Amino acid sequence: MLQVEVFRTNVVEKWQAERIACKLIEKFPDHSIHFDLEDREKILRVEAKGINQEKIISVLADSGFSCEVLD
Repeated sequence: MLQVEVFRTNVVEKWQAERIACKLIEKFPDHSIHFDLEDREKILRVEAKGINQEKIISVLADSGFSCEVLD
């Protein structure tokens, strides 16, 4: 069964989102990664069978962005 996690980020530019999505897909090739920069929360949506929230947050932090799980 697929798990869905939604994260709040501070990514604002499309090119930034594309760069981060590439990094995430490289680390997690079985994950579906989508940004919604139109949303005020700058949403990152991740779908997969198993999602490690801490690792997702770490990839964004390593790229200089904040990321937190949205409840």
